[in-house]
Amino acid sequence: MRRTATLSLLATGITAVLALSACHRGDTVAQAPAADAAQPADKSAPMREAAPIDAGVADAAAAEPEAVVVTGSRLPRARKDEAAAPAATLSRRDLRGQAAKSTAERSLAQANYAPAPSAPPPPPPLSVAAPSMPAQGLIAGVPAQPEAANTERYAEHDDNPVKRVTEAPVSTFSIDVDTGSYSNVRRMLRQGVRPPADAVRAEEMINYFDYGHPGPSSLATPFRVTTELAPAPWNGKRQLLMIGIKGYDVPKTELPPANLVFLIDTSGSMQSADKLPLLKQSFAQLVEQLRPQDRVSIVVYAGSAGLVLAPTSGAEKDTILAALDNLSAGGSTNGGAGIQLAYATAKQAFVKHGVNRVILATDGDFNVGTTDRKALETLVGDQRKSGIALTTLGFGQGNYNDTMAERLADVGDGSHAYIDTLQEARKVLVQEMQSTLLTIAKDVKIQIEFNPAQVAEYRLIGYENRLLAREDFANDKVDAGDIGAGHEVTALYELTLTGSGGDRLPALRYALPEAIGGARSAELAHLRLRYKRPGEDASRLIETPIARPHEPRRAAPSAAMRFATAVAAYADALRGGKNIDGWTWTDIARAAREAAGADPWKQRAEFIGLVDDARRITAGDAPQVGMIAD
Repeated sequence: MRRTATLSLLATGITAVLALSACHRGDTVAQAPAADAAQPADKSAPMREAAPIDAGVADAAAAEPEAVVVTGSRLPRARKDEAAAPAATLSRRDLRGQAAKSTAERSLAQANYAPAPSAPPPPPPLSVAAPSMPAQGLIAGVPAQPEAANTERYAEHDDNPVKRVTEAPVSTFSIDVDTGSYSNVRRMLRQGVRPPADAVRAEEMINYFDYGHPGPSSLATPFRVTTELAPAPWNGKRQLLMIGIKGYDVPKTELPPANLVFLIDTSGSMQSADKLPLLKQSFAQLVEQLRPQDRVSIVVYAGSAGLVLAPTSGAEKDTILAALDNLSAGGSTNGGAGIQLAYATAKQAFVKHGVNRVILATDGDFNVGTTDRKALETLVGDQRKSGIALTTLGFGQGNYNDTMAERLADVGDGSHAYIDTLQEARKVLVQEMQSTLLTIAKDVKIQIEFNPAQVAEYRLIGYENRLLAREDFANDKVDAGDIGAGHEVTALYELTLTGSGGDRLPALRYALPEAIGGARSAELAHLRLRYKRPGEDASRLIETPIARPHEPRRAAPSAAMRFATAVAAYADALRGGKNIDGWTWTDIARAAREAAGADPWKQRAEFIGLVDDARRITAGDAPQVGMIAD
């Protein structure tokens, strides 16, 4: 009897100690009876998923993230991308990093779904009027963590090869207005990390800047094409051909009414300061530009998708901003369900002859539901036919899926940008608002036919994932890039003129006879461009010859040409410098400084600083950010 009493007293003491320890940690202690141990999630917490507004979309109200019960709290199950890899492929640092990440996400999820009564209140949301970002491009207090970037995904691509005109006289590609590669690479360089080669897309580097290409006089022809030829600064025996396309600029005040759906990733992977907090501040800047005739909806997705804000007039800015402020991160990432609900919402608020667009903001880390990239591309491609475009905005680091974000924008008739600072958000969503939102020409394709009597070899700089087959140019069923109001598109070719001595390919023993001279012998090439007007299915054709300048009258290269050349060389140097004949970082920086010209937004000055950063990083043999090539 005495022994039984002693054991009972000991058990009581242990229980008390455990309860005291749990209270100290802020955990919820399970109460008797056992059936009460699993308490439902707090339905008043922010980011509760609302029911979908259209049949056929996953039931968001009933589809909470799968959970396990731990001392009265509901914690999301481990995400698929956090499953432990085989020991042979993970270092101890990787394992520690994954364990830390998993612990942080479990803690955040516990706070979101069942906050303990004794837990302190969450910190207030970041102010929309926050000060400018620090020089390193990150939110203050967020340390650079390059070692966590080993799950970032970039599509593998090789530089375009040199082609002989007598063998392949025609070059065809889709235009590209994306800029995400530039700002993403900037983020890495500011952290002292050398970007992986596949993160560098030359055309997105070049198209980050405006070059002052002349625009059309009216919307009847939505853009104007110009060309310029100048010697390549890294090899005087070759020439650079710049093709500039400028879209018709529509003032913000004349934009048609907009029906926008903010599709926001609120999964656990979005919790860091450079993701959801920066995302909310970024969208707040766009909200301030809205007019009463515009409509905004907010759809979020984590383990399931939900409608946070039904279509709301742009005049109700406080309501829209409050909905943004209340968002928090937690759970897994069902991006497919979110995309479906976003399109359903956009369809119900569709504005005829207006701007209808879904803006997807995410780190691209889809891990439940429809996760296959091809399946998601098919989903977006099908929805594109309804007249609703998709723009993607990438955020964050560590698990950023660049491949997913870029491809969904491509098939969704939209553009892709990467937001690393509030300044970048302002550039994309405020300064370039009309080009980001309003499409003036669809499926824009370029085809250049080079004259073998004048051009021996050519190489297209960038656009590797935009190349088209020759027969695709006239096929209106083949999708291509779109141009927004006021957008500029710039493409560069490196040419070897016939007889210049700059040939890189070995001579053929049985070469085809050169083109016969005559009326067209002075033409370098013939440029063709196809596009569709919004709402039309048949393309229109623009053609123009490109004449070879008369040597004695040749003018010096324009500042725009010289700066674009410096940016192209910067991209090539980041990828290994195989195509710039020994041109150095010093040469690139000098060329950029001499051609910087007017720089009201200090973007060109920033670029020159990035060239200096890249020189120091490559000279110091800095670590390269990890990635997964797709």
